[in-house]
Amino acid sequence: MLLIRLAAGAIFKSEGIEKFLFPAAQGVGRFVKIGIPSPGMMAPFVGACEVGCGALVLAGFLTRLAGIPLGIFMVVAIATTKVSIFLKSGFWTMAHEPHTDFAMLLCSLFLLIVDAGRCPVDNRWSGK
Repeated sequence: MLLIRLAAGAIFKSEGIEKFLFPAAQGVGRFVKIGIPSPGMMAPFVGACEVGCGALVLAGFLTRLAGIPLGIFMVVAIATTKVSIFLKSGFWTMAHEPHTDFAMLLCSLFLLIVDAGRCPVDNRWSGK
């Protein structure tokens, strides 16, 4: 569980940072390209949430709560980018593209259901 938590937290945090470092490719520009409404507002919001929630997951603090927006972001990412690939190029092309998205969605769901494991900050505060 620790490895899943660390991997998910690190990936979400780095993806959020990339939205600020490379706005044309990963942030506002990408949100414009895939048709997200209000990309100038949504890209920084999603980036900040990914950084913040990724840090919470890394620390094992409020892990279940942090997993909710991260899971929602992955569902939106899959719906906005992979469905169009499926409609345009078929199942096999689409099936090749979303490995990371599906893995991160499943990690988010895992953390939401199972929680953070043995060593998180949450357990120390709650006396578990």
